Amino acid sequence: MSTPRPVLVVDLGAQYAQLIARRVRECHVYSEIVPHDLPASELAARRPAGIILSGGPASVYEEGAPSVDPRLFELGVPVLGICYGHQLMARALGGEVAATGQREYGGTRLRVLERGTLLADLEPEETVWMSHGDAVTAPPQGFRVTARTEAIPIAAMEDRERGLYAVQFHPEVAHTPKGTAIMKRFLYDACGLIPDWTVGDRLTCVFVDTGLLREGEPEQVEETFGRHFRVPLVHVKAADRFLERLAGVTDPEEKRRRIGEEFIRVFEEVAREHADARFLVQGTLYPDVIESGSRTAARIKSHHNVGGLPADMRFELVEPLRDLFKDEVRAVGAALGLPEEIVQRQPFPGPGLAVRIVGEVTAENLAMVRAADHIVREEIRRAGLERETWQAFCVLLAEVRSVGVMGDGRTYQHPVVLRAVTSEDAMTADWARLPHEVLDRIAGRIVREVPGINRVVYDVTSKPPGTIEWE
Repeated sequence: MSTPRPVLVVDLGAQYAQLIARRVRECHVYSEIVPHDLPASELAARRPAGIILSGGPASVYEEGAPSVDPRLFELGVPVLGICYGHQLMARALGGEVAATGQREYGGTRLRVLERGTLLADLEPEETVWMSHGDAVTAPPQGFRVTARTEAIPIAAMEDRERGLYAVQFHPEVAHTPKGTAIMKRFLYDACGLIPDWTVGDRLTCVFVDTGLLREGEPEQVEETFGRHFRVPLVHVKAADRFLERLAGVTDPEEKRRRIGEEFIRVFEEVAREHADARFLVQGTLYPDVIESGSRTAARIKSHHNVGGLPADMRFELVEPLRDLFKDEVRAVGAALGLPEEIVQRQPFPGPGLAVRIVGEVTAENLAMVRAADHIVREEIRRAGLERETWQAFCVLLAEVRSVGVMGDGRTYQHPVVLRAVTSEDAMTADWARLPHEVLDRIAGRIVREVPGINRVVYDVTSKPPGTIEWE
């Protein structure tokens, strides 16, 4: 897979730099945002297919206003200036910019004088979104003025021979109805790009069903991918493999290492069926990285997707969420329009229920902790406490038994620990003050409904000194 030549969005202090990059990508062209003070040589080293100068709040003639290396316009790369970028291009190439007193904000009628390249899809009059005080009053030599408004004489201009284009308005915002068409003309016609940067059939979603998941979770994953994402899903049912790897293992670090390695081996097997698969995308979060330890930070526990990966893994890792906390990831999910039941889903460890069993992971132990966990989540949801608790779950003490009495008879069975915490980012946490009646319902149901458990205790330890999970 060849590395695509990017369209570089030069950030000149705009609110919309990210939006410009997004619009480029929505046109299926790869884009990157770069700072305005990069030398032209460094811009050239990135092999750009095009350059877009963003808007910005400053005036180009003010001392200290953001600028660019003037050699940028000599790279032979098509350049599009937007708003402040339009003015910056004009001033850098010998045009004139002034505070005319004719400010324009919001929806404005654009009069197309000449369609040229950028405006080829526009009618003689169109609505565009303006936000400026200064204006270009004289174009640089070689530029043709292609549009104006009632207030300003130069709302768009271009020098097709040099591949230089500029507009005073904002084509990247939704309030410019033909904005996407203008962006496409720059990308496809001016830059000569084709819309081939897209996930499309290059993405293979692999769901490794480890047998360590919560009640109903495999079905939920399949339903979510089918209904919301509408992408094919490879469902690998590998419960027996993971149970075999975990047989006889009680040390939590060893559990995590074995699970992490088996994950990769399963992915490698799937990848062999897709010859071009080079990358493994993971949802690693910043707390995972922190707790797994570093050169200066102590290892608390090796998250299977960080410290638990095998050294001989042949994939290149892609971890887009690695520097984000869970609450930040939720904000990203909401912004992307993901359904609330996915965005607000309580965190669940990668090794799954294996690290909620203190002791050996067996089919019997998994059945107990899975059933108890289901009751906890059901009662928390019924009480309307899902959003008030960061996590609520059960831990099975598989190596401990306690004496109990049921039906006038003696029992000698396992205890489970109910763990419910409040937090914002999982770096610190406090135990949740659940109502007594909720605790009573949870404990009563677990003892009645889950064979092998005769005692429920509540963990009232904060983080620190404890961690949220037990292993």
